[in-house]
Amino acid sequence: METFERNWYVLHTYSGYENKVKANIESRAQSMGMGDYIFRVVVPEETVKETKNGKEKETIHKTFPGYVLVEMVMTDDSWYIVRNTPGVTGFVGSHGAGSKPAPLLQEEINHILRSIGMSARHTELKVEIGEIVKIIEGAFSGLEGEVQEIDNEKQKLKVSIDMFGRETSTELDFEQVDKI
Repeated sequence: METFERNWYVLHTYSGYENKVKANIESRAQSMGMGDYIFRVVVPEETVKETKNGKEKETIHKTFPGYVLVEMVMTDDSWYIVRNTPGVTGFVGSHGAGSKPAPLLQEEINHILRSIGMSARHTELKVEIGEIVKIIEGAFSGLEGEVQEIDNEKQKLKVSIDMFGRETSTELDFEQVDKI
């Protein structure tokens, strides 16, 4: 019996093809009508400052080269579509012979996503720029602010709040605000 629970899985890919695999999965999910089963696809990366020849330069390093994270509901169809995406060599935690993989534990995905500045909890927040939201968590809890920017990929908002008569801009996670 299939469970319809959203979980994170780890895919093994050809090294260097992580971003191509991410784009392919997102496009296949869209074109094959699997948007209700395949959600976020993440290539964990971090920006590292390096100094070469006296010049400081920022480079992006893959945290787990050869791996891609996918948030999905594991069904026969979603599993087939992801597994057969060009560049995917398989799911981590699958024992082969058609067996479905084990999802990541919540603590594991929380740690990984937090380390790259993302939230593990996917929050549906339907707001538009210019709308007023109530801040329900964090340093500005209880205040209201106007939405200035929306980053659906990272699940973050830039909100302008009025503090002591001055406009202050702050970045918040989707789950830190409620629509009014």
